[in-house]
Amino acid sequence: MSTYVYGITRAAHPGLPERMGGVGDPPRPVRLIRTGELTAVVSEAPEDLRPKRRDLLAHQSVLSEAGSSGAVLPMRFGSVSPDDEAVNTVLAEREKHYLERLDALEGKVEYNVKATHDEEAVLHHVLAENAELRTLNEANTAVGGGSYEQKLHFGERVVAAVQQREKLDAQLVRQALETAAVDVSPGPESTGWLANVSFLVGREDAAAFSDAVDALQREAPHLVLQVNGPLPPYSFVE
Repeated sequence: MSTYVYGITRAAHPGLPERMGGVGDPPRPVRLIRTGELTAVVSEAPEDLRPKRRDLLAHQSVLSEAGSSGAVLPMRFGSVSPDDEAVNTVLAEREKHYLERLDALEGKVEYNVKATHDEEAVLHHVLAENAELRTLNEANTAVGGGSYEQKLHFGERVVAAVQQREKLDAQLVRQALETAAVDVSPGPESTGWLANVSFLVGREDAAAFSDAVDALQREAPHLVLQVNGPLPPYSFVE
């Protein structure tokens, strides 16, 4: 039976609640593999493991429970090792590196922030800050909306202005929030977001980070912010 790995923590970690269940149906019992100064949080790996909602939540629940009692290096969903012995070997070989990362992440959690534009609000915003666009808009309006070519030209200019605003706002999101974090990790680029950034935040600084998000929202009401956290620090583990 292969071994499903949730995360790595110190050998001195107080452990998890008895009979805690992990991935699988029925949930596989979660257990610990200790080697030297490290502990791997594991269970048996189901043969038909898929990224189903139930199993994704189980993976997250185990890591959240482990992280509540000490630093944990979270593994991505679906991290499977051939057996317990293979896990022992990796823990022994990379003990120094894992201990260094645990020290760096002690008392810290991840917040992921995604940002996009409120379409109507950003149009008002770019018109308000761009006198040339306002002049074009007013000229078109004065002649009943303008010709097809005038409308096309105006639309192209607006799209270009919004795209430039996206770049500036992506920088704004990072700059406004990184002062409340100890580390920053840009996420994968996506056409759905103008910014996708993860922030490593001390647990004691969670309120300050939340205040920074609120201040950013007040400063830039044309932004729509989606904040997910606190999370295990996935984006800060190799």
